[in-house]
Amino acid sequence: MTKFIFVTGGVVSSIGKGIATACMGRLLRDRGLRVTVLKIDPYLNVDAGTMNPHQHGEVFVTDDGAETDLDLGHYERFVDLNLTRRANVTTGQIYGSVIERERRGDYLGKTVQVIPHITNEIKDRIRAAATHSQAEVAIVEIGGTVGDIESLPFLEALRQLRHELGTGNCVFVHVTLIPFVGPAGESKTKPTQHSVRELRNVGIQPDLLICRCRLPLSEEMREKISLFCDVPPEAVIEGQDTESIYELPLIFERQGVATQIATRLNLPATTPDHREWEQVVEHIRNARQNVTIALVGKYMVVPDAYISVVEALRHGGIAHCARVSIKRVDAEDIERDGAAALLADVNGVVVPGGFGDRGILGKVLAIQHAREHGLPFLGLCLGMQCSVIEFARNVCGMAEANSAEFDPDTPYPVLDLMPQQKEVKKKGGSMRLGAWECRLTPGSLAQRLYGCNTVFERHRHRYEVNNDYRKRLEEAGLVVSGASPDGMLAEVVELPAHPYFIATQYHPEFKSRPNRAHPLFAGLVAAALEHGAA
Repeated sequence: MTKFIFVTGGVVSSIGKGIATACMGRLLRDRGLRVTVLKIDPYLNVDAGTMNPHQHGEVFVTDDGAETDLDLGHYERFVDLNLTRRANVTTGQIYGSVIERERRGDYLGKTVQVIPHITNEIKDRIRAAATHSQAEVAIVEIGGTVGDIESLPFLEALRQLRHELGTGNCVFVHVTLIPFVGPAGESKTKPTQHSVRELRNVGIQPDLLICRCRLPLSEEMREKISLFCDVPPEAVIEGQDTESIYELPLIFERQGVATQIATRLNLPATTPDHREWEQVVEHIRNARQNVTIALVGKYMVVPDAYISVVEALRHGGIAHCARVSIKRVDAEDIERDGAAALLADVNGVVVPGGFGDRGILGKVLAIQHAREHGLPFLGLCLGMQCSVIEFARNVCGMAEANSAEFDPDTPYPVLDLMPQQKEVKKKGGSMRLGAWECRLTPGSLAQRLYGCNTVFERHRHRYEVNNDYRKRLEEAGLVVSGASPDGMLAEVVELPAHPYFIATQYHPEFKSRPNRAHPLFAGLVAAALEHGAA
């Protein structure tokens, strides 16, 4: 029988529930347990695919093609597992399923209500995800904060599950805030007390509290929280801000988080093996070199918009015991100020994915600067498409080359809509999504970095390199070093004469891990270090 950990949050959103959930998953995995993680998002969208990155941050894509919340990226990176679409449940999915069943007649004669029909659907989804994964422990994070009207049906479902699962089969962990306020810089416990009271009002008593704080918790504060929130003092966990999020699993381990969870869930007492994770933290703390990488994007207002790319760059640094400083450069600023001015102090450039024509010229100019000045470059999805546009314009002599997405009337549509996309009318879940096979050219940079001839990488796009122009591009020196098995879809392009110039139609950042950097990011950091030394 799968054991469950339910993670809730209070006081404010973006408090760090996702990281805390991922840390618990890592600690239990290091004890030899099979772990899965599930994120429940209270919004009415069916998935995150059509949500604006400025509002929601990154859309994370799973192997099976689900467009999900960015927290799944944290889960995969920390716990080192590949999740599926079952790992992200939304209000839209829940209500959509119940309404569909009502129309089908499954509830014939009954009044369909939040309780029991919506709550039963929620419980069924949670159980199904756990069963499908064959996990010994399933960690379920509820998005939003306690007190949000959208979260109430999910909290009610968890309250019911606690009774159905029975004592020793589930644990509630509540993540809350200890704010740092006032001229004297005092840490206040009152928001945590109110948050727990709100949670208890819906019938849930937390077993552990993870207190997000800037300063360490004093014993007096810990005792006060324990008294007012009705948890043992040792169950008040300090979640102090750290230089690197990858230190947190070991910080939680020292405070007995996994031990307390294992005891409450009647899990076997095993000695954790944190050697792999300790090595990650050691490489971060003892970085011997520094390198600066420019991230040239168009969603720069929200830091989380490119969170997987940022973490993959850090993983590349970990692999080389180097500290990667990321310079965020708005593509529109390059259009105004020029690439030379904004990229003069960097050792490498990454141009990530995105949609729409805003900032495209800035990305193209950044790529041109990297190509012409031997600056290590990695393009991702739209970044690859912009590299093809740049090469067509400035090397192949097609000055008006563009993507049909940005200019339907361009005389040189070097990127065009995929044939299977031409009849698509709905936006949600209709792109080329998930892991697809890619064949690499033997001897190419891509093949050397991967160390194999075939890879499976995750996609999220509608447009592709137009094969009508592929021969002309290749004759001018742009090598298509990775393609679909039938050779019809260009997946990787590179410039062999350049120190490091490679771009992919897929998103390699989604598969990078702190303990196993993705080879394309590790290769970029190595090239950037060499560029800096030169």
